[in-house]
Amino acid sequence: MIGSTSEKIVSQLSRVFIYILLFVCAIYFLLPIFVMIITSLKDIDEIKNGNLLALPETITFQPWIEAWGEARIGPSAEGIKPYFVNSILITVPAVLISCIIGALNGYVFSKWKFKGSEVFFSLLLFGCFIPFQVVLLPMSQTIGMMGISGSVGGLIFVHVIYGTAFTTLFFRNFYVSIPTELINAAKIDGAGFFRIFYKILLPVSLPIFMVCIIWQMTQIWNEFLFGITFSDADTQPVTVALNNLVNSTSTVKKYNVDMAAALIAVAPTLIAYIISRKYFVKGLMAGAVK
Repeated sequence: MIGSTSEKIVSQLSRVFIYILLFVCAIYFLLPIFVMIITSLKDIDEIKNGNLLALPETITFQPWIEAWGEARIGPSAEGIKPYFVNSILITVPAVLISCIIGALNGYVFSKWKFKGSEVFFSLLLFGCFIPFQVVLLPMSQTIGMMGISGSVGGLIFVHVIYGTAFTTLFFRNFYVSIPTELINAAKIDGAGFFRIFYKILLPVSLPIFMVCIIWQMTQIWNEFLFGITFSDADTQPVTVALNNLVNSTSTVKKYNVDMAAALIAVAPTLIAYIISRKYFVKGLMAGAVK
């Protein structure tokens, strides 16, 4: 009886400790976002004279308007709007293309194995561990020879090439869990390569597609090095524009505009994860390394 009571007390204390730890971690990660939000809703005089953590006395959305369409970034005063559009034009095609290629690669490596496929897959995985800096020079030469240097198409090509290794790994590990007997039965019935993929694998691939979409979207949208290296002034993504805005020299540093621009830049990835987090966790668990 005493032992049972002691176990209950220990269990309750452990649960309380876990909740306290989770609360502290949540505060630690959410506090910077809270400071960014309240700072973006203050005018510059209140920021200079007030407390960093104080709520705004008068809420104003002028910093958001200025960050979106009026802030001077480089030679123009168009805000981050054109660069935000550039990021959309880069991210959407790159995510879709890399996910489709990764799905087909994962399908081949899991269900249509050929001689040397395991070695080839292992070599492909090196792409997951190559730092961005290593591929800058060869990638620059490649897109230069293709005639797409400094263009949106060039950035899409770079992100597709770099992201395909990750999407292939995710899809391959997910498709391994699907019974091979099902694929063999479809082959006996006369189904071909693409018919099996379309009729059997694709309908159950929504969770892993969501994992790859969120992964690739986060990587591509937040990527800075490729954006500043392979783009021209009119094709820069929003991360480069945000860097230029924050580091711009002016008589008065507008922290409220900087915070508003940062929140606008990070909004798409946060919204995408919030909407699809259920599929993300499910697909991540199903596609664990096997």
